[in-house]
Amino acid sequence: MAKIAVIGGGAWGTALAAHASRLEHVVNLWVREPQVVETINERQENTFYLPGVKLSPDVVASTNLDAVLEGAQLVVFVTPAQHLRETARAAAHAIPRKAIVAVASKGIEEGRLALMSEVAQEMLPQVGPERLAFLSGPTFAREVAAGLPTDVVAASVGMKAARKLQPWLHSPTFRVYSSDDPVGVEVGGAMKNVIAVAAGACDGLSLGNNARAALITRGLAEMTRLGVALGANPLTFLGLAGVGDLVLTCTGDQSRNRTLGMKVAAGFDAETWLRTQHTVAEGYPTAVAARDLARKLGVEMPITEQVFNVLHRKISILDALKRLLEREFKDELRGIRRGGRTGKSNGTSIPTRKVATGRGAGSKRPTAKKVVATSRKGSPKPKRSSRG
Repeated sequence: MAKIAVIGGGAWGTALAAHASRLEHVVNLWVREPQVVETINERQENTFYLPGVKLSPDVVASTNLDAVLEGAQLVVFVTPAQHLRETARAAAHAIPRKAIVAVASKGIEEGRLALMSEVAQEMLPQVGPERLAFLSGPTFAREVAAGLPTDVVAASVGMKAARKLQPWLHSPTFRVYSSDDPVGVEVGGAMKNVIAVAAGACDGLSLGNNARAALITRGLAEMTRLGVALGANPLTFLGLAGVGDLVLTCTGDQSRNRTLGMKVAAGFDAETWLRTQHTVAEGYPTAVAARDLARKLGVEMPITEQVFNVLHRKISILDALKRLLEREFKDELRGIRRGGRTGKSNGTSIPTRKVATGRGAGSKRPTAKKVVATSRKGSPKPKRSSRG
């Protein structure tokens, strides 16, 4: 039994708290809204974000961040991606010295174009890579909260933090796999939301099953290209954080991002419709950040570009579709290097690129153009890895 602090009382945070309580951990849940705290503690139900799911009385919610973090052995951040920075900053002083910290937020930060690992490193400098993990995979919150079978992946540099996390959260109905590629796991978790908006629009326009399958597959190629440019292992995108989460989010009726795409196809204005919702569709802000990051790195991401155009530039969805369909033909695996990651981690920190922040810290990652150029020069085949 462990003491677990879950930071974020939305549907996903509540579901993780419910799962941890079934494993008989002591679970404290930090929630921003007092009214949500009240419903959880008095009715054992998050009526705002996860209605109809009964919670254990052992899940205790609070708006007091310091109290929730006190004595925690595992801290899990489950805030919307665009709020991770401010929440991590507020929590930094109260995180216990030996606690494992996991980030389950999925997205790319607007403006700074930072992955969640970069945000965590900046806001939690005292939490070294041996204590920092990233949780992702195909997870609808309602199904996790109900105890239905689910597989996820925990990623960390050297897998040290991931393997410490596994025994606390793994169960027959919530299988936790480990990975040494946090960048790939993060990119997959972020980009699947953008592609799911496009998949929802595809279904909303009744373009057919062939079109949906093609869109998901080409979306996978886009996220892999971006991941490779950032130093990820391309094989990561064949796993739970890539194909797994992508298929779920693009095809499942519970997907908020797929629903957003369907609403836009039906003629709704995305921003106006989202204001009527309690929950966040991460694909909306991530489309901006991903498009800007792709342009910065020189990575070709046509689906992401058109999702951005429709959601944020109000381009007609039919015009965006025409731009996609009339593109010239290309090699299927263009921009994806075969045989492994583009560089080697030294096992001491998560690969980072220089991020424009007030603190100005960070090391440079290779640009996409250099990555592609390297792959074309026929560099030696990397040695076989022991990664699973």
